[in-house]
Amino acid sequence: MFADRPDAGRQLAQVVGHLKSPNTIVLGLPRGGVPVAAEVAKALDAPLDVIVVRKLGVPGHSELAMGAIGEGGVEVIHRQVTGPLGISREELDRVKRQEVIELERRVEAFRGGRPAPDITGRQVVIVDDGIATGSTARAACQVARAMGASRVVVAVPVAPEGWERRLSDVADESIALHTPRRFGAIGAFYRDFRQTPDGEVTRLLATTA
Repeated sequence: MFADRPDAGRQLAQVVGHLKSPNTIVLGLPRGGVPVAAEVAKALDAPLDVIVVRKLGVPGHSELAMGAIGEGGVEVIHRQVTGPLGISREELDRVKRQEVIELERRVEAFRGGRPAPDITGRQVVIVDDGIATGSTARAACQVARAMGASRVVVAVPVAPEGWERRLSDVADESIALHTPRRFGAIGAFYRDFRQTPDGEVTRLLATTA
């Protein structure tokens, strides 16, 4: 049980020391992943930023991802999903336009006009407050790779047993402090799991910078 997200980040930081390198950058998944990532970044003496991604859900089945988008026009399409389902480029673009609006809103809210970090050739450590299905983390890995990351690591305080297998084709390394066999909601592993406000994210990014 973690007291809160910073506590989870401090505990996670104790097992990621091998990732310390001048080439490492820590990217938190907003919003809840950023307080965790801030503690990891401190421990690794690495820059902290956010990785803003949006899943592209299949029309009528939004929980099924047919791709993802990220900043700078990065687009990852799962042809193994769109092909068999016969999803047209027009349908894909319609979903993408909707998600671009939210992506841009979040980027502006968190960065306030700052450009995305250049992660070309860098080791990227993607941090969240926990993983349930892993779909968002998977999208983040794919976007980071598309943005030029040379090595992608996912690090979280808690995830279901066997979670790393779901990301084995997109992440070079997967780290979780706890992998309980019985896994419900991520919040069940925190005493304080209140929503992280946008302002807290921007404060942490400014403080670390």
